[in-house]
Amino acid sequence: MSESATSAAGGAPGLAVASHATAAEMHAQDSESGSEESEMAEPPARDSAAEIPVTSNGDASDSQGEHKWDVKHMMTGGPTLKETRIISSSYGSSSEGIIEAEPYRAGSLKNTQSGPVVITDDISKNIALEKLEQVKKWSISTYKCTRQVLSEKLGRGSKTVDLELESQIEILRETKKKYENLLRLARQMATQFYQVVQTQRQLGDAFGELSVKSPELHEEFGYNAETQKLLCKNGETLLGAINFFIASVNTLVNKTIEDTLIAVKHYENARIEYDAYRTDLEELNLGPRDAVTIPKIEQSQQQFQIHKEKFDKLRGSVSVKLKFLDENKIKVMHNQLLLFHNAVSAYFAGNQQQLEQVLKQFHIKLKAPGSDGPSWLEEQ
Repeated sequence: MSESATSAAGGAPGLAVASHATAAEMHAQDSESGSEESEMAEPPARDSAAEIPVTSNGDASDSQGEHKWDVKHMMTGGPTLKETRIISSSYGSSSEGIIEAEPYRAGSLKNTQSGPVVITDDISKNIALEKLEQVKKWSISTYKCTRQVLSEKLGRGSKTVDLELESQIEILRETKKKYENLLRLARQMATQFYQVVQTQRQLGDAFGELSVKSPELHEEFGYNAETQKLLCKNGETLLGAINFFIASVNTLVNKTIEDTLIAVKHYENARIEYDAYRTDLEELNLGPRDAVTIPKIEQSQQQFQIHKEKFDKLRGSVSVKLKFLDENKIKVMHNQLLLFHNAVSAYFAGNQQQLEQVLKQFHIKLKAPGSDGPSWLEEQ
């Protein structure tokens, strides 16, 4: 019994030494391949793991727990998952299951970020410089124009004036004010007359009801009911004509004339810029001419020429717009005034046929009786 135990005890160390020798050979092969990382990954605890004592029945002793702690310490202190490389081979080969550690290269991640970042910075810098240059030009132009406006109001600066064009612009502004007042009164008349028509309709319904319930006054109530209904119908026709008149004048005032006044506003701004750079050029020409002032004079001359061309272009555009506006205004108002006069005259004369003829002449369509659509007044 003691001999078998002795032989078992003597055989176990022999297996451990052989296992240790095999590991040493594998380590020598890795060293010959020139991998310095395997030397860093070789833990000094392999000898202690190989020399674990074994009992007679082949079970590990209590020191196995210490061996497990050493292995855990090796795994935590060794290379991480990203720092290792697993070499796969055929089953049963001597290098099966070997894990080789490679050094962690921190610079490898930095190399992934390259040139485009610098290009983006350059683009952003160029955009910022362009915006800065635009703000600079805008500030200079604003300063010059503000100085020109103040000098004109104080009576110190000169102003370029086109007498004919200025008089036309002034007449246009006065015409717009008068047409706005006309439009306001026409809308007021339409609102009040609409209330009259509604009252006539209610009055006609009341006469008709009394005509049925009062046999002794049946004819009298009936006449008045028919008269009020006829007046109500003619009133709705007149309201359609007035509504058409209001819509046409509103388009003329708030669209056609307003667009022309916007062009006039651009022209006046261009005139201020032109006078501002003209004054600046005149001041530079009055000063001395040397190496410092000559480049400034040339630059001021270029800016003056640019704003002069812009001013001349807008002045010609405004002159053309005013001419066409005057022709359009006469044509539109001629038709609308004729419509208003004929409709009102026919209504108060009681000429129903003439009133309907006026609407046909100007292609005005009223809402059909009983239609579900909104009335012309509700659309306003």
